Order: sequence, then C-alpha cells, then structure tokens
Amino acid sequence: MTIHLHDFDGKHSLTLDAGGLAADAAVAAAGHEPNGYFWEGLVRFAWPDIAEYLDFDSEAGMFCAVGSLSDLARLKTEFESVITNPEAVRDIIARAKNLGFEFDD
Repeated sequence: MTIHLHDFDGKHSLTLDAGGLAADAAVAAAGHEPNGYFWEGLVRFAWPDIAEYLDFDSEAGMFCAVGSLSDLARLKTEFESVITNPEAVRDIIARAKNLGFEFDD
C-alpha cells in the first residue's frame, strides 16, 4: 500500500490503489466496499477543509485527487495515518453515519 504523489506538466495528483489496505476489513465490516469511491467519500467527510480545494477522479480500483502540491501533501499525511489504522476508519465511518453522511461506494 502506497499513496503516490504525481506531477504531470505542472498538475499534481494523489493516488491510492484500492484493495489490500490494512483498513479494508473495517470498511467491509461497516457494510461498505473499500474502493476508490469509498475513500473519496471518507476524504470528503474527514477532511472537508482540504477536500474543498481538490478535484476528484476516483474509480472503483483507485482513489484520485487533483490539486495543489501543498494541499495534496497535507492530505497524504492525514490519509496515510488512517488507511493503516482500522480503528481510525471505524471511528470516521461511525461519525459519518451519526451525521447522516452517505458514502458513494
């Protein structure tokens, strides 16, 4: 599992291949599919202050965010600490559910 920062002709993106992550079992146990769309929803819910400055181009097999290098670097730091921690993912999912947030997975 690795989150990658990319730079193509001055455009920056952050990608994550969905599947095989430490938190996948926690996502599935909560009734969600641990795909790119789920992780996009998690980012939008958990870090709205970062997500508002990003564009997303996720797919079933990959999470993808496009934005400034500084915003993506900040997201990478936050995101890495969560996808490797099933308990943190369970906590975010529970908070989202309590607030009526719908994941699009």
